[in-house]
Amino acid sequence: MKTTLAFARLISVLLFAAAASIGAPQAYAADAFEVSSPGTPDGGTIDSSHAASANHCGGDNLSPAVQWRNAPSGTRSFAVTLFDPDGAKGIGVIHWVLYGIPASINAMAHGASAPPGSTSGINRTGQPGYYGPCPPIGDVPHHFVLQVYALDLAPDALPAGLNHDAFLAAINGHALAASSTVLRYGR
Repeated sequence: MKTTLAFARLISVLLFAAAASIGAPQAYAADAFEVSSPGTPDGGTIDSSHAASANHCGGDNLSPAVQWRNAPSGTRSFAVTLFDPDGAKGIGVIHWVLYGIPASINAMAHGASAPPGSTSGINRTGQPGYYGPCPPIGDVPHHFVLQVYALDLAPDALPAGLNHDAFLAAINGHALAASSTVLRYGR
């Protein structure tokens, strides 16, 4: 998976460089929808406070800080997901689905509860809210894709209780932009 992520980033850099070399507007990179996790660089390791507190995972089950900027025109709400593509032996694990975040919000602090008006979707445990990482002891650190979607949907447009697959089906045709950062964690 590490090779796949590195390859995807390399392709993105090469495509941007090629576009810039043929006279494409360079303002695009500065104005692109961007996501970051303050205090953790893309590909950086998160601390154990983000790990699950159950099942001897050793954490406090606190969501990572996330912020975004340059939302496209027409954005009415945002959604955040956290997906571990390495989990369940490569099948993947959903740790967080949060949607209906009002367009006036552009950040959530470390361990923050869901913003007023937003809706917590269903995580890997079958429950709403954030559920922290807990990769098996001895596994190489897992990758956690923290993704933010800018949507043309009103914050209250989606029903409560959507799991990741139902959420993606519901936003099909409504995503104006999406951006992600990769966090890593191992035990």
